[in-house]
Amino acid sequence: MKDLDLVTIGRSSVDLYGQQIGGRLEDMASFVKAVGGCPTNIAVGAARLGLKSALISRVGDEAMGRFIREQLVREGVCVDGLATDPQRLTALVLLGVRDENSFPLIFYRTDCADAALDEGDVTRELIARTRAVLVTGTHFAKANSDAAQKKAIRLAQETGAKVIFDIDYRPNLWGLAGHGAGESRFIASDTVSAHLAGILPDCDLIVGTEEELHIAGGSMDTIAALKAIRKLAPKALIVAKRGAQGCVAFPKAIPATLDEGIRGPGFPVEVYNVLGAGDAFMAGFLSGWLRDEPIDQCCAYANACGAIAVSRLLCAPEYPSALELKHFMEKGSSHHALRHDPVLNHLHHATNRRPVPPKLAILSIDHGLHDFEQFGKGQGADAGKIAYFKALAVKAAAEAADEFGARKGLGVGMFLDGTLGREALFRAEDHDFWIARQVPHGERIRLTEWPARQVAKLIANGRSDARTPFAKHLPEIKQVSAAAQALGREVLIEALPPEGETTAMMLARLYEEGLKPDYWLVELQHDAMSWNAIDAVIAKEDPLCRGLIVIARNAQSGPDLKKAGKQPRVMGFVGGRSVFGVAFQLWLGGELDDAAATTLMRKQLQHFANDFSGEG
Repeated sequence: MKDLDLVTIGRSSVDLYGQQIGGRLEDMASFVKAVGGCPTNIAVGAARLGLKSALISRVGDEAMGRFIREQLVREGVCVDGLATDPQRLTALVLLGVRDENSFPLIFYRTDCADAALDEGDVTRELIARTRAVLVTGTHFAKANSDAAQKKAIRLAQETGAKVIFDIDYRPNLWGLAGHGAGESRFIASDTVSAHLAGILPDCDLIVGTEEELHIAGGSMDTIAALKAIRKLAPKALIVAKRGAQGCVAFPKAIPATLDEGIRGPGFPVEVYNVLGAGDAFMAGFLSGWLRDEPIDQCCAYANACGAIAVSRLLCAPEYPSALELKHFMEKGSSHHALRHDPVLNHLHHATNRRPVPPKLAILSIDHGLHDFEQFGKGQGADAGKIAYFKALAVKAAAEAADEFGARKGLGVGMFLDGTLGREALFRAEDHDFWIARQVPHGERIRLTEWPARQVAKLIANGRSDARTPFAKHLPEIKQVSAAAQALGREVLIEALPPEGETTAMMLARLYEEGLKPDYWLVELQHDAMSWNAIDAVIAKEDPLCRGLIVIARNAQSGPDLKKAGKQPRVMGFVGGRSVFGVAFQLWLGGELDDAAATTLMRKQLQHFANDFSGEG
């Protein structure tokens, strides 16, 4: 059964991108981490465009290997062919952006995991599942991985799969240049050309830059190289990538000039970083080619994906989703530097988020010292006891998660803070929780220090009893929200309307200010008209919003919570003092031990979950 569209084979690394643009690698002060490697990038890009892709490679049995595996799963890439090598480390690459023509990089690949790929990693079972196999030039440079890819080609031909060849020429990975020459894209080599010539006859699609076509065809003249490739691969579609000029495809005889090939529209944009843009190009081309679309349309997809990727810093994380690509091709952008286009950026963020449970039961315990002192009713609620109790709340949430997973399919979340809840935050990271972390007003927050999956929780309080007028907080909310989403963090905004204003009106006002959070935290509504009004605002302003989380303030919330659970945009509820308040008072007074307090919180969260799911 062909349940996969594409299997890619070869490099799988962790890319560490220098964040200081315009500097030498020697002067980089910080790096951002992403999955990398040509076939890994293509698998991710293809999955984002709706193809069912898989990767055959190896990673180490350590944190970087687990990061690659987990990220591929999040992206929807099948990892059945991704082996864990207990003897070797995951490959690393250091990269930077010096200027629009210089992109220094260093490959750390000495005896790395993916370089050890061999024939045993390629199975008939996996190849038989796919409609196409993509091999990459770099992995023909070593005998073991060369044999692995040749086996994949044989199995593809035996099982009726197409063979795609991304020439992916890196001279220093063929031993033609030193470690510091990672940026080098071309060194002539008769040995490499002769080796690749043995691959070409088995290919249905061959893709490369002009320099890569030169090495594959054994000639510095592009037309001569193309003719040499055509002689060896008479039936293959050959595609030449030409950077800002787009691409040219040759399905049959090679003409006298490149301009006589099949072309798609180009997309002139600012060149920010060319690294990985070719892999985005390939993913775009395959999104059309594997669906039997016309070649010029495949070229258009490829050119657009390349343009989007070249305008951003990273490789795979920057590749477009299908919706993002559709918007760009239909409406374009008024920004030459695409990374400054707010519409495109929002589409990119909203369509490439981490998966979350469809429904959430959330325990909120991000309250401050003053609130806990009130909850404790003068029983000595000091900072140490509060911090300890917040850690108990994490245990309660973990116990509830086990129960919900078995009975209701609910995910568990927590609202936590980084002050009194610092230890609780650390403990919560041990579990598969959805976590929203409070951003206190007026405090300097370093979002780069937050784990990537933590959601930034902001408060837009329009109530007359708010300690600070809402208008004063608005610029800060907008600034933090933009910073969080630029770093790939999700944002939740608690929207509490002022007297005389509905929740729907409050959301409309915040949307007018340009705020598009991933989640809204709102109060329970009491009638269908109110829910419909909220739904209409979100449908108009941001249909990609992940959903609403509603506040369960007390035990009498049951009927309204049950109604909320039936609303299509409501994805969860949160209980704070209504879940932990009684347990905290009894625990603080010595009437409950740790275990009993934990059990009481779990049961109260389960009570609200029953109401929300309609079981109460």
